[in-house]
Amino acid sequence: MSRQTANPAMDALLRTLDIERLETRLFRGESPQVGWQRVFGGQVIGQALVAATRTVEQENRFVHSLHAYFVRPGDPSVPILYDVENIRDGGSFATRRVVAIQHGKPIYFMTASFQDDEDGFEHQTAVPDVPPPEKLIGEAELKEQFMAAAPPHIRAYWERPRPIELRPVSLTHYLSSEKLDPHQNIWVRTTGPVPADRHLQAAVLAYLSDMTLLDTSLFAHGTSVLDRSLQVASLDHAMWFHRPPVLDDWLLYSQDSPSAFGARGMTRGAIYTRSGTLIASVAQEGLIRKKATG
Repeated sequence: MSRQTANPAMDALLRTLDIERLETRLFRGESPQVGWQRVFGGQVIGQALVAATRTVEQENRFVHSLHAYFVRPGDPSVPILYDVENIRDGGSFATRRVVAIQHGKPIYFMTASFQDDEDGFEHQTAVPDVPPPEKLIGEAELKEQFMAAAPPHIRAYWERPRPIELRPVSLTHYLSSEKLDPHQNIWVRTTGPVPADRHLQAAVLAYLSDMTLLDTSLFAHGTSVLDRSLQVASLDHAMWFHRPPVLDDWLLYSQDSPSAFGARGMTRGAIYTRSGTLIASVAQEGLIRKKATG
């Protein structure tokens, strides 16, 4: 179900991921100026992955996993430098380490592994049985029905043009303070076409993989990342690319949070195509801290 209509927000994301090469292993990325106080973590993941990918000379060697830590908040007003270290080029695998730098200090570092396509054993978990996206409320309808009475910061979040459309299977979390089981299913898709470049599609998938995970860890506590009494931030992020990304239709992002403790919440995610193919798995721990009062 391909969408050929260009979208300004999606085009802006593709430009953001097309980072500038300054030297053999040094790159510079810019952030969109949309009024955010810090850089969205998914942007840094995606840009760092692009930087690492561009130092892998074998064109048919694709990312199969990445492991990363966010160590400082990113400043959207200045460029981010990505310094890539070539750890190893083997017969079928390559490993890269990327450090993202701002104001002379690391804000993020990532190790990524790349592999030639190979035949081998194959199995996967079954896709959850949920309603298709067409039977769920869309973002435009959600804004019209529920956002008029929402606080300004929540309304601003939903009304901002975005490159990724979200269609949650359940809206209970957004509309009440009820304590829920810490799992959710969300249909996601890009709001415009992505070039048929497997490396770029992996970067876009990495970008969207950082969305909604922290929220899932707050389900059991009757709150959300939009609660201004909370301090929330991604701490680390891991991702495994099981099969080639497919971004021409809706994807189901199935998430669960097995634990919250010590002001940290841990969430796992599985990304499936509409037809039920598991293309990626994600794990993230984030800071979910109550702000001090008084």
